[in-house]
Amino acid sequence: MQLTYFAEIILPLAVEETYTYRVPNEMVADIDVGKRVVVQFTRNKLYAGIVERIHNDAPSKFQAKYIDAVIDEKPIVNQIQMRFWAWVAQYYCCSLGEVFLAAVPASLRMSSETVVSVLPLDIDELATLSLEEQAVYEYVQAKEVITLHDLFKHTENRSVFALVKQMNEKGFLVLEESLNQKYSAKKVAFIKLANALFKPVILEDWFNKLSRAPKQADALMAYLSVFVSQGNKYDWIKKSELTVKGNVGAAAIKSLVQKGILVEEQMAIDRLDFALHADDAPVNLSDYQTEKKEAIDRAFETTDITLLHGVTGSGKTEIYLKLIQEVIAKVQQVLYLVPVIALTTQLLKRLRKHLGTKVGVYHSKYTSNERAELWFKTLNKDGVQVIIGPRSAMFLPFSDLGLIVVDEEHESSFKQYEPAPRYQARDSAILLAKYHNAKLLLGSATPSIEAFWMCKTGKTALIEMSKRYGKAKLPTLQLVDLSAKGERQGEFFSETLLAKIKQLLAQKEQVILFQNRRGFAPSWQCKTCGWVPYCTNCDISLTYHKYRNVMLCHYCSHTAPTPEKCGACGSPEMTMMGFGTERVEEDLSIIFPDVKIARLDQDTTRGKNALSKLIEDFENHDIDILVGTQMVTKGLDFENVGLVGILSADHILSFPDFRAFERSYQLMTQVAGRAGRKDKLGEVLIQTYNPSHKILKYILEQDYEGMYAEEISEREQLSYPPLCRLIRITIKHKDKVLCQQAAEYFAKMLRKAFGEERVLGPEAALIERIRNQYIQNTLLKIERKYSPKQSKVYLHEAIQNMRLHARFKPVRIIIDVDPY
Repeated sequence: MQLTYFAEIILPLAVEETYTYRVPNEMVADIDVGKRVVVQFTRNKLYAGIVERIHNDAPSKFQAKYIDAVIDEKPIVNQIQMRFWAWVAQYYCCSLGEVFLAAVPASLRMSSETVVSVLPLDIDELATLSLEEQAVYEYVQAKEVITLHDLFKHTENRSVFALVKQMNEKGFLVLEESLNQKYSAKKVAFIKLANALFKPVILEDWFNKLSRAPKQADALMAYLSVFVSQGNKYDWIKKSELTVKGNVGAAAIKSLVQKGILVEEQMAIDRLDFALHADDAPVNLSDYQTEKKEAIDRAFETTDITLLHGVTGSGKTEIYLKLIQEVIAKVQQVLYLVPVIALTTQLLKRLRKHLGTKVGVYHSKYTSNERAELWFKTLNKDGVQVIIGPRSAMFLPFSDLGLIVVDEEHESSFKQYEPAPRYQARDSAILLAKYHNAKLLLGSATPSIEAFWMCKTGKTALIEMSKRYGKAKLPTLQLVDLSAKGERQGEFFSETLLAKIKQLLAQKEQVILFQNRRGFAPSWQCKTCGWVPYCTNCDISLTYHKYRNVMLCHYCSHTAPTPEKCGACGSPEMTMMGFGTERVEEDLSIIFPDVKIARLDQDTTRGKNALSKLIEDFENHDIDILVGTQMVTKGLDFENVGLVGILSADHILSFPDFRAFERSYQLMTQVAGRAGRKDKLGEVLIQTYNPSHKILKYILEQDYEGMYAEEISEREQLSYPPLCRLIRITIKHKDKVLCQQAAEYFAKMLRKAFGEERVLGPEAALIERIRNQYIQNTLLKIERKYSPKQSKVYLHEAIQNMRLHARFKPVRIIIDVDPY
């Protein structure tokens, strides 16, 4: 008797659990864990889900539907990934479906679309159609088959959905579900000579026959020329290459194909550009770097996690490269995590210089199909052994990881906030390394308090580098007191800073100015009554962007025209408050009209290659002054920067967060580290109204240990991480009163389960309303001695209890583990 098999399917949806489907007998031999299968979900929706488990236990509460089809010949998700996905879902309180959505490139996730076609109607039936129905019927008939989505786009009429449904019920239209296969290999036309024509006698004969077709003869000669230039290695030549290099027309090539002289074929090629490569050049370390690299090797003999705490410019990247070369020599894989996409541009050049085409890049600036191709290269170990990328790269299907490097591990960019899973990549990398039996190297000039605490408590090894590479010296740091008489020039420049910029420009050195706010001005304000234009969807003032001449909300992207008069009293006396990178750039261009100035922020780097182009221009000295937000602090390496100016230290220090001082130290120390990276001594000027601030003292003295000691002492007293775990519960709803009531009810349940002292709140978020949703936050503190798993069981029960109350059902509940 044949066994009946069932499969647990992970659907690309934010649903709590996997769904059980029955495996048809004819698919038993083909189905496997990690493969994609087509299943029906709800009455008429198809999805491509991932097989999580196969078993023989029939569901007791419902009759399982059959799997419609198996998509893959081989699994696209491996067993280690499955294990890692399960941990992420459990620890960060989200569903496997949400992890699936975050992990798998969009082109590998398929869902169905409703397609519309017509049924043939006679004249009498056509006469019964209304004018609207007749228009829809004729359009669909002309297209033969059209998706419901495209039909809606054509009509731009929201009632078209109801109209189509009505016509379907009358028997005028047919609605079917069609699975949308998004990923397909990129194909390009290639040309070669027919095999029989490689003999010189035959070639000569054909040239004689083409004597009256000079363009075709030129095309044949162009092919042979390109063929010879490639060393006779590749008989197939790209058709586009032939038309460009040989200046050959497409018509001539087509004629040669029709005459049987050339053969044309569509072939799949890589979307990924591996043209930039070199031989595997050795990495030459200095004596000091060799000493530290050997210390890391010794540490890895007894522990799997090591923190490399090296000052900015100490040469940590070269040590990473040496370790990576040793790992790939063992035919293992390496994951190199960076906090932001900006770092991949410079790193790719350095890594490919030493590792050739073994290096791949994975991030959101690439298309979904490009990411899918790297997914398969990683899965099949197809040439690429080293992956550089931000946090999303850790979800790639590694099969044999030997090393994970988390560069700039302190960066808040490693934390995912929206949407779920809200994971911290640095912490998740610890588990990923454990599942692969790999080593994990954390690197930073300003380690996170958590990473340094793990070293101090003996959980990880610590290797310190206190000297910069070669002859480079740490930059000199100077505080500029903006309250001093005669110092302030305008709204945001000091006399000292302007004089220093002028001096450095005269010496042909470059300058970086840091202002952690984009746009022209944070807000406009009425001089008469103090009115400020706010976003209609969020409780925050609109930021003025002069290059677009609009007021923009940085949370929901709502725009409004620049106010010509006060919206409250009608006064024309409006003034700009504060300043952003755009305004700094404009003022500098007035002060230094002959200087090349550029801006590095979110507004100037939206295009796929905009960021790499800007960085390349600065490296090539085509830019003299670079004005940027915290994007300029992320580990970029520029050799000719003589001065870094921090325009507003007080704004960074005053942020209402328990990590504010730690982040301020990290941010300002990192941006200061961009100065004097080579033989020249760099300078850093920090503008402030509070030069006696304790964090500024630690920055001036470059005293990380002192900052850490003070911070960890305060956190011990107040029970903050790393001494405890934090879980933030966010309640959202468009009704303010209901949102408050739901938050209070949920907090009451938490206090009952966890005790009064562990629950803080609820309270309104710093920005109480975003996208017309009111926000209430409750903070849960869990001591490290208690199981986080059990805490999440209580949380889950509280959420279920909330959903039993009809009035609280529309309220959105968000669980964010380790939220800061």
